[in-house]
Amino acid sequence: MNLIHYICNMKFVALLLFSIICTEGFAQQRREDIFSSFVLYNKRAMFDNELRQRVVANTFAMEPDSTNEYRFESACNAISQYQLTGDTIKAGLKKLFNHYQSLEYDTRRALLEAVYAVYPDEFLTEVNTSLSNAVFPKLFAMGAAYLFRNDSSINNGNTLKIAMVEQFPGYDTIPLLLELEKFINLHNQQVRSTTPDLASLFRHNRNARRKVIYSLQRWDRDYPGIAIVQYADGRFAKHPDGRLMIFEQLARSASNLPYFITNGSTPQGVYSLQGIAVSKNQLIGPTPNFQLTMPFEGRWQQYFQTPDSIPWDSTRNVQAMYNQLMPPNWASYAPMQEAFNAGRIGRTEIIAHGTTINPDYFKGKPYYPFTPTMGCLCAKELWNISNGHLLISEQYNLTSSFSATPGSKGYLFVINLDNQPKPLSRADIEAIVKRFEAE
Repeated sequence: MNLIHYICNMKFVALLLFSIICTEGFAQQRREDIFSSFVLYNKRAMFDNELRQRVVANTFAMEPDSTNEYRFESACNAISQYQLTGDTIKAGLKKLFNHYQSLEYDTRRALLEAVYAVYPDEFLTEVNTSLSNAVFPKLFAMGAAYLFRNDSSINNGNTLKIAMVEQFPGYDTIPLLLELEKFINLHNQQVRSTTPDLASLFRHNRNARRKVIYSLQRWDRDYPGIAIVQYADGRFAKHPDGRLMIFEQLARSASNLPYFITNGSTPQGVYSLQGIAVSKNQLIGPTPNFQLTMPFEGRWQQYFQTPDSIPWDSTRNVQAMYNQLMPPNWASYAPMQEAFNAGRIGRTEIIAHGTTINPDYFKGKPYYPFTPTMGCLCAKELWNISNGHLLISEQYNLTSSFSATPGSKGYLFVINLDNQPKPLSRADIEAIVKRFEAE
């Protein structure tokens, strides 16, 4: 079995190649017909053995050179996605840092992502050294994010910004580094800020007659969030007894890198929902998923769902159009620009889907039994490992709820409500919706 790591952003690597099929006129499958052989007990056992032995342990027993370096990149990708740790892994990562200057760009990137994902404070010296020699903006940003997470003081933030200016004199012309600077300056303040009134956003979308999914999250993405559906007439999807339908959803990437870095956690902001798809990626699984488009991803005409052509080079114009998807109090709320800025930097292929990955990899994590991704939104999905059928699928429930009224397109808003260290609950959301409905 060929494997490396879970694919969300279509970054194909040597040992794993799958594709996604998207259909405009998608017909919702019956839940009982959804099946994956990949979740069966024997398949999971084979996958795990291959992952730990051939992809990681056997690779880390080697010395990296030009003939095998791709294997080290793949091993680092696997470590990040499956949260693998241990003496062999730690020693292998140290070995890679010893060869850092001779490694290819992609291997360096995978190494920095792996240590960010699983060793938050054990490679500070190595990352600091890599930062001082960084010539690629993305690698500098990854190293700076690692060091800033460990010490987010003003003094350390200033040290990192000085290093950025010295190493990249034209940093203010590089969108990624501008976003890094903004992150260092504002992140701690934004985490403590008050989110604008959600009722104003609900009203805005009701008046625009849009179908909308709201993915409501915590700032600390270790804690799962909740998605809710608002139909074009302003009503929210509800059970027959009148209770609000809620759908558990994780917006954390496996690395948990900041939103503006490839494979980072899902940026806040507005995504254009282009329809429902079925994936051939065995790790995403066969449950229908939502195809989302970010700003700057593809044609603006597609993103804004308009028949009118929109000039590609008019950033100011499209920024104004993006802001018009929200009421003024939300458009001026800086975190809602994350998706716009991440798209301008180059992030793409963020979708909302289920998963067949064995949740046992994440036991002991605050988000267990959810599966982190490479930046997508992932609903909770558990499978019967004896027969390959679904036990629980928040993803299936969400796509069914969205499809209950006409229209396959709309928008999806990702919003961090606050920074409480616990998962979002029905009570957190229901009270907000009830206040809107009482107006």
